[in-house]
Amino acid sequence: MADSEKIVLRFLDGTILKGYLEEFSEEATSLTVRAVGMERGSVVDVDDLKAIFFVKTFEGNSRYHEKKSYGIRKPKGNRTYVKFNDGEDMVGFISGEVPWDKGFFLSGHKGKVKGFYLLPTDKASNNNKVFIYTKAVRDVTVVP
Repeated sequence: MADSEKIVLRFLDGTILKGYLEEFSEEATSLTVRAVGMERGSVVDVDDLKAIFFVKTFEGNSRYHEKKSYGIRKPKGNRTYVKFNDGEDMVGFISGEVPWDKGFFLSGHKGKVKGFYLLPTDKASNNNKVFIYTKAVRDVTVVP
């Protein structure tokens, strides 16, 4: 399991699962995740997910407050503000092609992809990247 990525799954109902992800596809309808301390993986339906956090450590640092400022890291794509349906918000960079036809309209999503990657603005964040499922998002704004 040396090649598996450390992840923290955030579910739409607020549940959190820490574990290892062997493979990931943006089009997948389910994921196999091996929870921390478990030897076997279990299947997770992506329709139940808010986001997948690809993390440096499972522990993180509860005393560290992630900086939500664009000036602290060299831009890695489109500066973006994401507001989730549950009220949480995130800032970061969307790298690569904008995944919607006319800007960031979630209803106009191209193809079978169910979400998008957001790279944190703060390099000291415990998150390397976050895959956000569009159904969990209220609004996405590109910040000029």
